[in-house]
Amino acid sequence: MERFHISDIINLLSIPHPQDGSSSYYIQCPCCDDSPSKKHLNVNLKKDVFRCPRCGISGGIFDLYSLFTGVPRDKARKAIINQIGKLKYTPTRKEKVSQNTVNEYPITDVQIRHDTYTSLLSMLSLAPDHKDNLLNRGLSETEIIRLEYKTTPIAGTTAIAKQLQQQGLYLSGVPGFYRNDSSSWSFIYEKRGILIPVRDIYGRIQGLQIRRDNVEKRKFRWVSSADKKDGCRAEGWTHLAGNIQSQIILTEGPMKADVIHSLTGLTVLAVPGVNALTQLQSTLEMLKQKGVTTIKTAFDIDLITNPYVQNGYNKLLSLLNQMDFKYGTYLWDSRYKGLDDYIWLCQMQQNDKGTAR
Repeated sequence: MERFHISDIINLLSIPHPQDGSSSYYIQCPCCDDSPSKKHLNVNLKKDVFRCPRCGISGGIFDLYSLFTGVPRDKARKAIINQIGKLKYTPTRKEKVSQNTVNEYPITDVQIRHDTYTSLLSMLSLAPDHKDNLLNRGLSETEIIRLEYKTTPIAGTTAIAKQLQQQGLYLSGVPGFYRNDSSSWSFIYEKRGILIPVRDIYGRIQGLQIRRDNVEKRKFRWVSSADKKDGCRAEGWTHLAGNIQSQIILTEGPMKADVIHSLTGLTVLAVPGVNALTQLQSTLEMLKQKGVTTIKTAFDIDLITNPYVQNGYNKLLSLLNQMDFKYGTYLWDSRYKGLDDYIWLCQMQQNDKGTAR
């Protein structure tokens, strides 16, 4: 049986090779990069893996082929063999390639990240327009305060980092923090938006997402400083809203999970995207140990029309089946993209009826 390497796959897919011969390099991510100039998908030729720190999608040789072609992963090997046969192409030997040194800190312990992010958020405020945005989604003022949503800092980020250090908090290995040109610690400057704490099953802040203002595509992105001196990349963390119960809802996006939980009281687990399942299995294993038996999926309505999303969703259902969860899917009026939108509309209509009486 032939063994393929990721270099074989990038040849088949016409993905460019690294110009400097390095073993790890970045290309445009088909999931989250909206222009060729943006390159967040890391391809590692030495380890035969790929990963996007921005949206969390990752995998190996067959996953990469499936990602770029739409061929289901379990049929990828056969498709590769067929394509190679047509091209009269044979797999390459894995060659030794030079490796670029990336000046990047490994991610630190979740409790350290939680302490640093909690103090950071306590130093920030929430702009009135962002508060209105959250209220219009169905969150109450009390919930907004509890969830610790804040507006991204647009100035004074070096001073903020200094204050955190003076409090004895760690910045190295915490995504978003890096050293600037003066070698002073600072916090990443991002497009203005809402900072969203992403929490583990114990309520600790693992990382932060941003809902960016005034952008058409990729409104949500991770707070990451991977491309900065002594920075640290974010991972595709899951997010839990609510106390652990035997049945939970599984959806896409931490903010959506928070809104659904706030409106219904149900426990909601969020993944960054239906194709970003890097952290999901380990989270589900922990939840299963804590008594979760049933999972109801509630992904946006484009699941019906987008083949790539459908492919990811099928992988998700396969995982749930392998882990012996009972599972089903919530359905709602297709005029509303997400379950959160639909629930909020229903509650508004109920309130209107009550007022009319």
